[in-house]
Amino acid sequence: MGQPAPSDGAPPAGPLAIICGGGSLPLAVADAVSRRGREVLLFPVRGFADRELERYPCHWFTLGQLGRIFGRARAAGCREIVFIGTLVRPSLLRLRLDWTTLRALPRLARAYRGGDDHLLTGVARLFEDEGFRLVGAHEVVPDLLLPEGALGTRQPSARDRADIDRALALLAATGPFDVGQAAVVAGGQVLAIEAVEGTDRMLERIAALRQEGRIAGAAGTGVLVKAPKPGQDRRFDLPSIGPQTVSGIAGAGLGGLAAVAGATVVAEPEEIVRRAEAAGVFVVGVPAREAPR
Repeated sequence: MGQPAPSDGAPPAGPLAIICGGGSLPLAVADAVSRRGREVLLFPVRGFADRELERYPCHWFTLGQLGRIFGRARAAGCREIVFIGTLVRPSLLRLRLDWTTLRALPRLARAYRGGDDHLLTGVARLFEDEGFRLVGAHEVVPDLLLPEGALGTRQPSARDRADIDRALALLAATGPFDVGQAAVVAGGQVLAIEAVEGTDRMLERIAALRQEGRIAGAAGTGVLVKAPKPGQDRRFDLPSIGPQTVSGIAGAGLGGLAAVAGATVVAEPEEIVRRAEAAGVFVVGVPAREAPR
């Protein structure tokens, strides 16, 4: 077993290892860390991560190859690791286990008996036991977090604000069950709660329901709201938004998006604003105090 990295406040030594899932966030994090003068070593997950990541040093791996990650990261002198990007929880029976992962199988099986946050916390402990320090993307690149206020010129109406408050209350109530981090509310009516399908699929569901006439409200009403779960380990799986989120909101006929400022990771903010302005929807960061305690 490795020894934990010291936490004496000194600058971290070695490159930052980034475990990369799908979406544009892994590349955004790698770019931002590189601009700050720190080297990065990427570990993209086959079947999820984008080939564009190969502009940086990469070691591709399949889920279940923990030994490959530990060995390559340690050889490169990495002491800190970030998890970022989307993944679909695989079946334990489908994992291609290397010897290191096989030895950890009893611990992984216990971690699987719960929601995503429970699983990720269990995996994080495996990395920590190997001497690595797990850090959140927001810790290494604080400017990736959503600021308070509107991105762009569009602002939520008083009705939108009421829907935001209702959605935040709902997410605070469902959070202890370790389900999704997003909900859609329109005119006080809860239209959807994110589950294992993820935000994009949830918005596709709203779009289909609207086309079927199952949603009574006019197009341009309703809000997608994203918030971290109460007590969530914020080193990984913080709520995130990107250009695709805005396109999904527009496709679902919603009025806009609200997410907790300082606790939501933003990918490609300039493109988010461009798409929001073109679609006539708002994107706003709300203060944490608006989330019910």
